[in-house]
Amino acid sequence: MKAKNNNNINIKNKRATYDYEIIDTLQAGIVLTGTEIKSIREGKAGLSDTFCYVYNNEVWVKNMYIAEYSFGSYNNHQTRRDRKLLLTKKEIVKLSSISQTPGFSIIPTRLFINEKGYAKLVIATARGKKQYDKRDSIKERDDRRAMDRALKH
Repeated sequence: MKAKNNNNINIKNKRATYDYEIIDTLQAGIVLTGTEIKSIREGKAGLSDTFCYVYNNEVWVKNMYIAEYSFGSYNNHQTRRDRKLLLTKKEIVKLSSISQTPGFSIIPTRLFINEKGYAKLVIATARGKKQYDKRDSIKERDDRRAMDRALKH
């Protein structure tokens, strides 16, 4: 049996920490087709402008980009379709109550392949930042960079 060497796949949503204040994170499995998992293993996926929602006691991720598989034939997948997330009932109830609260969202922050070869999505419950919060984040990041530069010299 061939050893799985896909632990280097780590796709992040870089805008998530800029646009949102992250409260809590969960790790979820994703229901994928064959060509979708092959594209993810090639690293051809993106999480920008992606969000999650609860519908019929199921959690779905919307607008997640997975490129068409290059060797896929007529049964290739759609690049931006809704995909079901695999979570426990307790986690789904928790996410459902949080998503009903005004100002809170469920956003994917990271997509990776675990040691068993399964695609996993780290989702976060988050509160949207105001414009002045974003300016504070930029200022903190710039100050941290300046301090790191000063320590190196």
